[in-house]
Formats: sequence, structure tokens, C-alpha cells
Amino acid sequence: MRINLSPEQVTPVLTPLFLAWGATLRFRRHGFDNLLRARAEGTRVVFSIWHDELFPLAWLHKNEGVVCVVSSSKDGEFLSQVLDRVGFNLARGSSSRGGLRALISAYKQMQTRGVDAVFTVDGPRGPRHEVKPGVVYLAAKADALVLPVRVVMSRKKVFERAWDRFQLPWPGARCDVYYGRPFPVSYAGDDEGVKKECERVGERLNGLVENR
Repeated sequence: MRINLSPEQVTPVLTPLFLAWGATLRFRRHGFDNLLRARAEGTRVVFSIWHDELFPLAWLHKNEGVVCVVSSSKDGEFLSQVLDRVGFNLARGSSSRGGLRALISAYKQMQTRGVDAVFTVDGPRGPRHEVKPGVVYLAAKADALVLPVRVVMSRKKVFERAWDRFQLPWPGARCDVYYGRPFPVSYAGDDEGVKKECERVGERLNGLVENR
């Protein structure tokens, strides 16, 4: 028998589980000064991450008021309710459902609240590790810098059948978090220019963990 549970029913269980699980992880930050320096200078950043590395980063940056762009799908509803409970601001939408509305919402919150944003640059449906234009649009519109961030987990469960091959660190795993140098992007509106900027974001992300 299939039991359908609503996000409202599941979230009160998922949230403390997420907090307890994340508390067991052993974090080491590399290049963290790149983020601290930007914040000290009052510069807004857009955390640019791969969808499959979301879990440890969501725990590490909870309660910072960061705006998170989350899919308007049913799965996104579960995620959004957990993120809301652990101190993120939300902008709902995706490339297929209300994407522009979500980006505008994220932009407005960055401006009015003076906070950073986080963007899973290949989400919500992939292709895996292929940067989509949303992060370029948001960073350029908000006059913010793109901050590439990667996570390398020592022990993890990889969900091979998921489109992103989502990585869930085992309790107690070491998570090495790499913060790249923030950099500006431009969104002129022409497809070729946007494509090159997306490729640049992808190269910066991949370069953080190559040869490590």
C-alpha cells in the first residue's frame, strides 16, 4: 500500500534528522578567506554549487539568511520547508516552472535584506554538472560576484539512479569544502555570451577539486 505524506507531515521529522546528521560531519574549509573578505567589504556573492553536493553545504551555512533558489516541484517543496526551518530565505521556481519569477525574487531579497544567495547551477533536473544561465543572470542583475564552492566527502552514499548522482555523506564523514575566488559575470542577453559565462563558471567549479 502506498502512503502519500505531505511536506507538512514529513518536515517535522526531516529537519531534526538533517540537523543531527550534519552535526556529525567533520568540516575542513579551504579558501574560506575568499568569502570572509567579500562579506567584510560588503560585497554580495552567489554561492555556485553542484546539485549533488548540496547536503553538507546546506548544513554548514544554515542560519545565515542566505537566499536559496528552490524548485517549485513537489520534491522542491520538501527541501524548501527544511531549508526554511534552518534559517534560509527562499525563492521558489526553476528553469521549467516560474524560473524568472524565482530569480527576480532572489534578486529583490539580496537587495532589500543585504544577503547572499545560493544557486545549484545544474539544477533542478540537469544535465549533471552543466551550468545553466540562471546563476549568471542573478549575479549580474544583483551586481554580485559568483563564488564557486565544492565539497569532497571522505565517505558517502552516491544515488546512482538520480539524475545528479546525489551524494549523501555518511555520519562522521570528513567534508573538505573549497571556496574559490569570487569573480564578476556579465549578462548581455546574447546566447553566445551567456554560454561562455556559463562555461567559465563550470571551469572554476571543476578547477577547485582537480588534482586533489
